Amino acid sequence: MILNFFSKGEKSHYSRLKIQDDDDGHLIYVPGDVLKSRYKIKRTLGEGTFGKVVEVKDSFEDRSRIALKIIKNVDKYREAAKLEINVLKTIKDRDPIGKYLCVHILDWFDFHGHICIAFEMLGLSVFDFLKENNYVPYPIHQVRHLIYQLCIAVKFLHDNELTHTDLKPENILFVNSDYDIVYNVRKKRDERVVKNTHIRVIDFGSATFDWEHHSTVVSTRHYRAPEVILELGWSQPCDVWSIGCILFELYLGFTLFQTHDNMEHLAMMERILGPIPYRMAKRTRKTKYFYRGRLDWDERSSAGRYVRENCKPLRRYMLSDEEEHKNLIDLIENMLEYDPDKRISLAKALEHAFFDPLPIHLKHEDDFKLKTRSKTP
Repeated sequence: MILNFFSKGEKSHYSRLKIQDDDDGHLIYVPGDVLKSRYKIKRTLGEGTFGKVVEVKDSFEDRSRIALKIIKNVDKYREAAKLEINVLKTIKDRDPIGKYLCVHILDWFDFHGHICIAFEMLGLSVFDFLKENNYVPYPIHQVRHLIYQLCIAVKFLHDNELTHTDLKPENILFVNSDYDIVYNVRKKRDERVVKNTHIRVIDFGSATFDWEHHSTVVSTRHYRAPEVILELGWSQPCDVWSIGCILFELYLGFTLFQTHDNMEHLAMMERILGPIPYRMAKRTRKTKYFYRGRLDWDERSSAGRYVRENCKPLRRYMLSDEEEHKNLIDLIENMLEYDPDKRISLAKALEHAFFDPLPIHLKHEDDFKLKTRSKTP
């Protein structure tokens, strides 16, 4: 198929170019290619199972940088992209100015079987920043602001009958990830400190409305709630569990549940959080995990030793005895409550003492509305 819908200047560049996909269904392109007679590709930003994200220049708008998600030319990814667009449109309709910190869709189109979605250009993810900083954890005051914003964004989704289902550090992007270099005297090394902790939540490809079919398994393994593993059904509280795992990771610099196996994952939960409630164990159809209501786990096995040596009760991870550290661990405990019906809601989480020291200029306007209403007789 020959590109034949460009301006004169573009035609000279593309006259011999055919639309081609690689063996995996990715669009083959080079910097300088123009899509939809509008978006000029500058560079590749990243790649995932769904496709690629590229930086483009929009010739129609005065936006210097836009991120364009180019979905693989594969039926299942194309259909998933259409569902994501529906969610993104809903988010934009209900929050036109983006005050609830979810990424905004700017445009979308079908380019020869590749669904393309244009977004505002953002910085690194909080995960990539952590990785590039040698997994040095974020300072606690930055953790506070990051998680506060995440709670605001996801509460907005929940209030609009949506569950994100794939919250993880990779799906939280800094608006701008510029940083200062600070020398750590104790560790004798330079470390990066991000200048601006404002974020956007991204990737709504798995987001699910309350009335839609709920897949049996959701979430990336390390952030997966126990009710999902046990196939007990899930709803918005599974997002809260994920946020608790993210809070731990930003605070300490490593993943709380570093495993790829269900049984080992459950054993880690018990080591860190205590026994899984008997009634949850009895309800699950996954009876192979339990014997007489208790996890069927051999602590003397090599896997058992690994869990024992690499996991410890949650409060023993606390980096300091100062009040703000105690409050942080307490919030994690509330978010990692096994029973989703007892797990803290995000409305309650935002009232937690951990967020009290957040400066007023970083508070969300909804906070002030809630406090004003609560004072009204």
